Amino acid sequence: MDILLPDTGLFIFQTIAFLLLIFLLGKFAWKPILNGLKEREETIQNALLSAEQAKSEMEALNADNAKLLAEARSERDAMLKEAMAAANTIKEEAKEETGKITAKMIEDAKAVIENEKRAALADVKTLVASLSLEITEKVLRKELSDKKAQESLVDEYVKDLNLN
Repeated sequence: MDILLPDTGLFIFQTIAFLLLIFLLGKFAWKPILNGLKEREETIQNALLSAEQAKSEMEALNADNAKLLAEARSERDAMLKEAMAAANTIKEEAKEETGKITAKMIEDAKAVIENEKRAALADVKTLVASLSLEITEKVLRKELSDKKAQESLVDEYVKDLNLN
């Protein structure tokens, strides 16, 4: 069993070497290792803070974008409403103008028809007067003695004239 148990000198030497190693590591290695860990922790903390700030800035930008989008939509709706109102106004003005033009055309046509009617009536009156004069002239040229002959002559002339 001696093999399993170390010698006391060896045990003391290993203990001193271990303590010396811990002292040397504590003196020279622990501070740089701890400083490195501390720097790494600070870097990670700064990265987390930067990520948090970026997230809050992104949320603010998203809110601004949503606000701008809503404003743009409302502005677009207002412009569309205004354009529709302008189109309706133009349409109504065109209808009114068309109605005025149509009424004027109808009135002018009625005036032309009335003038033509008067001219036609004047022509008819002139024709009737002319025909009456011709009939009278023919009747007076012929000297008729009895009333029956006069009536038959008038009937004959009326049939000859046949107003078409």
